[in-house]
Amino acid sequence: MRLLITGGAGYIGSHVLSKLLPLGHEICVVDNFSNSHRVSIERIKTLSGREFEAHDVDLCDYARLKSVADDFKPQAVIHLAGLKAVGESVRMPLNYFDKNLGGSIQLLKAMDNCGCKTIIFSSSATVYAEQNDPIDELQEVNPTNPYGRTKYFIEELIHDWIKTDEQKSAVILRYFNPVGAHQSGQIGEHTPNEPNNLMPLILEVGSGQRSKIDIFGDDYQTEDGTAIRDYIHVLDLAKGHVAGLEYAINNTGREIFNLGSGVGYSVLSVIRAFQMSVGKTIRFEITSRRPGDVCRSVANPEKARHALGWNPEFNLEDMCRDAWRWHSKNIKRNSK
Repeated sequence: MRLLITGGAGYIGSHVLSKLLPLGHEICVVDNFSNSHRVSIERIKTLSGREFEAHDVDLCDYARLKSVADDFKPQAVIHLAGLKAVGESVRMPLNYFDKNLGGSIQLLKAMDNCGCKTIIFSSSATVYAEQNDPIDELQEVNPTNPYGRTKYFIEELIHDWIKTDEQKSAVILRYFNPVGAHQSGQIGEHTPNEPNNLMPLILEVGSGQRSKIDIFGDDYQTEDGTAIRDYIHVLDLAKGHVAGLEYAINNTGREIFNLGSGVGYSVLSVIRAFQMSVGKTIRFEITSRRPGDVCRSVANPEKARHALGWNPEFNLEDMCRDAWRWHSKNIKRNSK
């Protein structure tokens, strides 16, 4: 198929490409490189042995986006682009709504213009209300931060969009917490900005780029007092996009799937797993809770297992080792 991938140079996007390109799809990437690196495109081409288009495009620039879509004529879109830091979204909500929601509106307009009727959307478990886990797709949606609200509003936007044509299809993938990297060590999580997620911070401490990691709260109602999250290997997540694409091709309407391991790990347990897997000591300091964070977020992934035939293959130790392999091979590139 002819696939347009937004945010294809990013952490998730580069790994999704690593799964799609061997299947023979014709790919066009659009990315504004605000939270990614151009070298990822070249590395994916080398790893896959495949060439593909890549354009420097901000989704909010409708004229440029429309031009690329009209020329490429995609049969499906995998929409990964967007701002993604919870803490930053609390400080800069208008920017998040402008880029995430505004960019998605322009993308759907461009899809309508070129006749593309299939979309796979990168959503997030942050859309769910805080509640007992495991969380399935029928549980209450009530995001606690602006980032999560932008994801939820895009889901609703897509829901209204598909109602305009009975041939349209959409698969919404609600990610839990992707970590790890490609086993080659050639692609992984890299941001030009200050990292916000747990694993990149752990990696910086392990490599000596940072003296310690701050743990935001140890007074949650959990066994060790730190927040619990569901971590999933980024390659398992990428495999979920391939399965989601196949589902969208064969079904119309909108369907939502959780992509998570179904296992919850506290912040402290992730640090311990990293130390045991990699052999590096990680210093940390307990600080106050971070606005917008929830106590627990663990997936019930049974719907994806059943409907998509998708099963995660990697465990937390694999995630830690693969993330460290990537980071240790690319410390200079990953340095601030």
